[in-house]
Amino acid sequence: MRILFIGDIVGSVGRKALKTCLPKLKTKYNPHWIIANGENAAAGRGITAAITKELFEQGVHGITMGNHTWDQKEIFDFIDKEERMVRPANFPAGTPGRGYTYIKVKDAELAIINLQGRTFLPPLDCPFEKANELVEQAKKRTKYVLVDFHAEATSEKLAMGWHLDGKVSAVVGTHTHVQTNDERVLPQGTAYVTDVGMVGPRDGILGMERVAVMQKFKTQLPVRFVVDEGKWHFHAVCIDLDTATGLGKKIQLIRMDEDGVLFE
Repeated sequence: MRILFIGDIVGSVGRKALKTCLPKLKTKYNPHWIIANGENAAAGRGITAAITKELFEQGVHGITMGNHTWDQKEIFDFIDKEERMVRPANFPAGTPGRGYTYIKVKDAELAIINLQGRTFLPPLDCPFEKANELVEQAKKRTKYVLVDFHAEATSEKLAMGWHLDGKVSAVVGTHTHVQTNDERVLPQGTAYVTDVGMVGPRDGILGMERVAVMQKFKTQLPVRFVVDEGKWHFHAVCIDLDTATGLGKKIQLIRMDEDGVLFE
């Protein structure tokens, strides 16, 4: 079994990159499940119903979110109804949406759990305790479990990887938009990467127009960040799973850019 997990899609440039790359990746990797992080898909902040539909129409099976989940007000109109989308499960009880879901393709089912870190981000409920609770629940239904840990700190992401080693198929980090070169299968069989990277403007800063970001760092004055409109780059991972155990066998980085460069 194979998962293609696509890093944070940022704005219209990221959606253009997805439309360009996904057909080629489907042909090359033939994944059973295609999951993408969509929390930056609408102009870099949140997601809309129209964009959600667009991603599904392009072949994405499930969407994970993060700290920008609520940035587009219309999400409250559809997040409870959309069973293929998850927001961080460690938001307080009663928060709209769901923190985990199951994506069935043919005769196999993948549990997707979304969690948010607490270091340098709002202090949500403990992601480690919530992970224990949801993994135990998910494993009663399927052996294939993917965790998107949306977190700022590398150390917190690594801690989650080790915490869940041998308990889930994969732990993939999102949020920081820079693909890390530490992909591996941990000793007990969980595929891990600290950050998958992003899909969006290549020459901005984390997808934002770089002059404004530089101005902020140089002056510490208020600046309005907008999504860059330059060339795109595309980051994802391909994860192979053992059909007997559901654990990871291999994880491979995917990097592409608009100039046609492919790194594997």
